[in-house]
Parts: sequence; C-alpha cells; structure tokens
Amino acid sequence: MTYIGRLAPSPTGAQHLGNARTYLVAWLHARTNRGKLLLRIEDLDTPRTKSGAEALVLEDLEWLGLDWDRDASSLGFARQSERTNRYAEVLDQLKSRELIYPCTCSRSEIEEAASAPHESFLDGTVYNGKCASNHVADAMKFEQQGTKYAWRFRFSPMQTTTWIDQFAGQQTLIPSQSLGDFIVARNYGPVAYQLAVVVDDHDSDINNVVRGDDLIYSTYRQLAIYDALQWKAPSWIHLPLVVGNDGRRLAKRHGDSRLKFYREQGVKPEELLNAIAQSLGLTTNKSLLNANQILDLAQQSSDWLHRIPAAPFQWTL
Repeated sequence: MTYIGRLAPSPTGAQHLGNARTYLVAWLHARTNRGKLLLRIEDLDTPRTKSGAEALVLEDLEWLGLDWDRDASSLGFARQSERTNRYAEVLDQLKSRELIYPCTCSRSEIEEAASAPHESFLDGTVYNGKCASNHVADAMKFEQQGTKYAWRFRFSPMQTTTWIDQFAGQQTLIPSQSLGDFIVARNYGPVAYQLAVVVDDHDSDINNVVRGDDLIYSTYRQLAIYDALQWKAPSWIHLPLVVGNDGRRLAKRHGDSRLKFYREQGVKPEELLNAIAQSLGLTTNKSLLNANQILDLAQQSSDWLHRIPAAPFQWTL
C-alpha cells in the first residue's frame, strides 16, 4: 500500500516554530517511506482566518524547502472551504442513522453543569448529555423557533476505545465518560474540525497522519466517526509539543515564534532546520543543514522516528 500523508496548515495566523517541526517530521516520514505527501488548507474557521495567511503558508513551506505532491486540482492542493457540499452530504448520512442529535446548550451552560466528580476534563469540559435524548427531527422545531443549536455525535455508552499511536504507543479511554459527546456541526456556520478532517482524509486516501499531541484526544472522536461511516482509519503519529522556557506551549508570551519573523530577522532556513533536526535526535552537528540533507540523515536510520525524545521540546535558537 502506498504511503499517503498530508500537511494541513490552518490560515488563522502565521505558521510558527511548532508547526515547522511537525511539518518537517511529516515530510520526512512520507519521503523515507517513499510515499506521497498532500497539502490541505484547513480554512473552515472563517472568523479566525486571516487575509493573506494562505499565501504566507505557501511561502513558509517554500522557505523551509518542504515540497508536497500536487493533487488533480488547478491549485495542486485542497481547500476545506471548497468542500462544504461534501461535508453536508456526510452530515446527512449521520442524521439518517440518528448518530447525531441537535443540542441547544450554550458553552456557559455546559461549563456551569460540569461539576460532577466523574468528569475527567482531559480535553476540555465534558458535555453532560443534557440534550442526548433529542432526535434529528427536533432540529426542525429549533429552526422554526430561531434557536441556535449544534449537532453532537453520540459516543457509544461506556464503550472502551483502544488504538495504537505510532509514536506514543497504545491509547485507551472510555470516550463517552472521559470526553463526552462532541460537536460535528452547527446550524450556523461551517461543520466542525472533527468531521471535516475525517471526510478530507478519507476522500484523499490519507493513511498516515503526523500532528501535535495536543490533538491526541481528537483521535477518539475521529475514530468514532470512521467507525460509524465504516471507513478505514489512518495511522497516527502524535508528536510532543514545542514549549517555551516555562514549560508551557509556545505562545506569544515567549516572544515572536513566527517563521515570518525569523525570515525577516535574516535567519537562514538551514539554521532553523538544523535546530529542529537536533531536537529530533537526527544530528548533534551544528553545521547548517537543508531539508534534503536532513532527509539523508533520516534515510540512514531506520528507527529515526522512535529516537525523537518523548518529552516536550523546549525551544532555543
């Protein structure tokens, strides 16, 4: 089976050092497996999408020397904003089987109700299931009332989900208890990330996904959708995040970590790439390396992926 991976940047702002590290690993993993690597712009988060951010994504990837395999479109890559009809089609499939239900609970109502001791808060507030008895047909009533609502996916009650992360190892949870039913769409705005990414990866035959471990709990949600649609799920690799000197996820409080900022400061891409390569355990040499030279190092080590430190990486350049 041909390896097919993807880069999936979101144009909600400039790409940063953490993105660059993940993109490099995704690129190396595809190329060392003689596979394909597709590009998808995840631009569904309309309120946060920045003007010119897509062009900056392409500029950042070119600056880093990371290429991708063009798809059949005129652009050579996909945009989620151009696939809304396809998402609606899959959403209708879920509705037809009562796998989702309309939920009118606001964020504040959910947070106020989240005081039960059994709730884990592993990945945000656990939804308490207040609207879980609703049926798809109830949405018509809410529409007539002018009530905003979200479509929530029903996790199977008390069912244990186990999967193997190709970097982090075996993962096990009871999602209905630890995560709670989750949103896949709203009756206002686009579908949610959890549904869109599953449809995109399935339709593009993606069978390997590399991303940050802040999304590891999203995998349980996406596996539930794959199972409901009887689609084959990809393999996942979740990488430790890049953090600042305080051990917290890299953010503005740590200074400007945008790739554009480094470029404007005259930093060479080889300097940044060498620092990333060192963080991945691919080299201890401080000489400048471009992406292809780092690929050569990865190709010389069959276990390079598993030599990446499991702890979050504290960034210094």
